[in-house]
Amino acid sequence: MLTEIRIDGLGVISTATAQFHEGLTVLTGETGAGKTMVVTSLHLLSGARADAGRVRLGAARAVVEGRFTVDEVNSTAQKQVREVLESAAAEADEDGTIIAIRTVGSDGRSRAHLGGRGVPASVLADFTAPLLTVHGQNDQLRLQRPDQQLFALDQFAVDSVGSLLRKYQVQRRSWLDARTELLERTARSRELALEADRLKHSLSEIDAIAPEPGEDVRIVDEVRRLSDLDSLREAAAVAHDALAGPADSPEDGSGALELLGAARARIESADDPALTVLGPRLGEAIAVVVDLTTELSGYLSDLPSDPGALDSLLTRQAELKSLTRKYAPDIDGVIAWAEDARARLGSLDVSEGALAALAAEVDIAAERVREAARKLTAARTKSAGKLAAAVSTELGGLAMGKAKLEVVVRPVPASPQDSAPLTVDGQELHAGSTGVDEVEFRLSAHSGAQSLPLSKSASGGELSRVMLALEVVLASSDHGATMVFDEVDAGVGGRAAVEIGRRLARLARTHQVIVVTHLPQVAAFADTHLVVDKSDDGKGKVNSGVRALTKDERVIELARMLAGLDDTETGRAHAEELLETARSERTLA
Repeated sequence: MLTEIRIDGLGVISTATAQFHEGLTVLTGETGAGKTMVVTSLHLLSGARADAGRVRLGAARAVVEGRFTVDEVNSTAQKQVREVLESAAAEADEDGTIIAIRTVGSDGRSRAHLGGRGVPASVLADFTAPLLTVHGQNDQLRLQRPDQQLFALDQFAVDSVGSLLRKYQVQRRSWLDARTELLERTARSRELALEADRLKHSLSEIDAIAPEPGEDVRIVDEVRRLSDLDSLREAAAVAHDALAGPADSPEDGSGALELLGAARARIESADDPALTVLGPRLGEAIAVVVDLTTELSGYLSDLPSDPGALDSLLTRQAELKSLTRKYAPDIDGVIAWAEDARARLGSLDVSEGALAALAAEVDIAAERVREAARKLTAARTKSAGKLAAAVSTELGGLAMGKAKLEVVVRPVPASPQDSAPLTVDGQELHAGSTGVDEVEFRLSAHSGAQSLPLSKSASGGELSRVMLALEVVLASSDHGATMVFDEVDAGVGGRAAVEIGRRLARLARTHQVIVVTHLPQVAAFADTHLVVDKSDDGKGKVNSGVRALTKDERVIELARMLAGLDDTETGRAHAEELLETARSERTLA
């Protein structure tokens, strides 16, 4: 619900604040006073496109600030609002209200804020969508569009149509995906076949070499080692001979191990304790030398003795490099590429059998869509009669007693270049995102009149009443939301105006309703009456403000609306009588 709005620098309004309450609120005022600016401000809070021409002359910017509560709306709307707030990191005030702000600069630039956070204007639109519906002076023209008529029917029949529409959309998506894949495979069969051949050739090359993870790095280390084989063998052999003594030339001298043994024997044979105590230490040294000698022997025996080992490694290294030049910087990358290539190859089955299997899958998916479309059409057709009867009844109460609304559900034929043709019961139809149906509202304005589309049969006043009747019928689907009507009573008067006031009062039982009106018959039904005053500072500068009327002021305003009779006793008496009539009528609304 909208609780407050503040407007700065918008049109003829310099600064204005208005409080809104539950029930029916009307805004009245003289022509040009700025009533429509209030509706414009709500359009801006709804994310509408900003127009620099709306900024007050001489002002740097126009600012609209709205305060909303969500406790009154249904659980679905509350969930939508919470999701928008969470996604924008916006927060409610301490009192639970949420502030939305829209700023329009004189240069045309626009900024939006929600719950203390800067957001795109589209986020404001998402926020206000479940809370606020604005019907401007030209918005009733949208009712002439087939898509809006279809939306109205689905909204009316949401309990029976909603789940069927969602199921249809899921089935349609699966069908379109499979159909697209089949068309692409068929059209690209030659190209895909060539790609499959290339992948097979590459995989055969890689499998023939059979690289192992990290093999290229290991070979580099091994090649480096084998390249230094002679110097490594010489170093290890000299070290071994120095420790153990040369086995093939004993005459060249003894090794360190023999000399250490001789030293320990001489020390152990001495009688001096100070000398013999060194014997165990020489034993430890001998043990270390023995270990070193054994390790050097093992190292020498592990060195390759095959003179062709290095050549074999170099050949293997060349094979691996042939892969890394083509497929990836290293062997691990080549192995990963091969795994991806196998997966891709598995999806490139363009054989006749594969295409036939995919075509069968498309046929099955199409049948599911057909069945879902039939059920959706049947539910819409059944609900169309109910909607037509309900709206026709409301029109009877809006001084269109002989009018009759007809809601026609019919299939949409597929066009020659249709992107989603679907054969249903022998007809090739367009399977759109909302089904295979289109809806047309046809109006017979009076008894005996031909039933014609709204765009051809309804005058401005009749179209306004049809829209209002439709809103009353649809009211139960969005309990608690705020509905704004800008001169919905245009083109009507007399008893029809009284009936519009009654319907708005009825609508206000479940909604917050805000109405801009010129008709005293409508204004008399209001729970809250706001007036937009216009003043002139004498220098040619006009300013408007919004204020709530007291009971006595309301009588004066209604008398003014009654052909400018606010200064006469007759006019005031007429206004009081109108208020009293409205009070009694509201009990019947």
